[in-house]
Amino acid sequence: MKYLLYILVWFGGTVCAQELKLEQANHLASLPLKCLQQEYPNKLGQMLLDSTEIQSPKKLHPTFYGCFDWHSSVHGHWSLVFLLKRFHNLAYRELIIQKLQTNLSKENIQVEIDYLNKKHEKSFERMYGWNWLLKLQFELETYNEPFAQEMAQNLKPLSNLIIERYLEFLPKLLYPVRVGTHTNTAFGLIFAWDYAVYSKNEAFQKSIRDNAVRLFFKDENCPFTWEPSGTDFLSPCMEEMALMQRILPKADFLMWLKKFAPSLFSKKFTWDVARVSDRTDGHLVHLDGLNFSRAWNLYGLIQHYPRAFSHLKAIADLHFNFSLPSVVDGNYEGEHWLASFALHAFEEKK
Repeated sequence: MKYLLYILVWFGGTVCAQELKLEQANHLASLPLKCLQQEYPNKLGQMLLDSTEIQSPKKLHPTFYGCFDWHSSVHGHWSLVFLLKRFHNLAYRELIIQKLQTNLSKENIQVEIDYLNKKHEKSFERMYGWNWLLKLQFELETYNEPFAQEMAQNLKPLSNLIIERYLEFLPKLLYPVRVGTHTNTAFGLIFAWDYAVYSKNEAFQKSIRDNAVRLFFKDENCPFTWEPSGTDFLSPCMEEMALMQRILPKADFLMWLKKFAPSLFSKKFTWDVARVSDRTDGHLVHLDGLNFSRAWNLYGLIQHYPRAFSHLKAIADLHFNFSLPSVVDGNYEGEHWLASFALHAFEEKK
């Protein structure tokens, strides 16, 4: 099966379309497959009450211990499920399924639940990791294969716990976090909203909508020129736009966007890509993720409002194509997570 992704390639000022074929999908799948059960190097986001809590990553997180950190492991799992669903003849298909089933067992998920239920770990992976976990839950639940449905059932109690955490935390968040890294509030609500809508969880939808309106509705003139900060992998302006695009009716969203990002309506709008000076630096390589973040949000805007924003497609393609080669550059600093960002841009490009 072929799933199409059109990538801009420049040849002397002309633009050619290129498809993502099975060979490229296999290569993207190889990156999370390689690190899914790779325990080290590892960065634990752990709070220690005493020495008894010092354990190996696999002991602490038997599901999400690979790919350097918890959240990267979560979206590595999502990447593999995403590709399995779309490429039925994906290389190493059985091995991928086997590793997913091993990690996403009921017993392993219970250990993850026990960890998050520690009183001093209530903020663990808030909300970035929570957001990606609900995207993984969504991908599994919408994959009509027995093995995926079983894993979805195994994961569901952890997802339900995460939803409870959202409902408890959001009213307490008096001010949004607008950085371009993990704690960005808008991004932390986007996949959560998608799952809330899919699962028909009206209370969860209401909480996200009400709090997003409270935090963001009055925003105007987002400073695009402030991007990028030195280690961004998310676009603060674009992620806020994407969230409001989801929760507001179309007419209300366009009125809001004209105040929030009036420059996007101009046919003369330009945006330079973010450049990476050293892809072996785990923080500097974040900027490749920023390019994907800008791209996937521009694609989403174009998909829903083609007449108003089709002029932004060249900018989205340029950002996407600029960082795509870095996904496979051989450096673990980027490889353990960038495939997920590329695939989400792929998903939004459609």
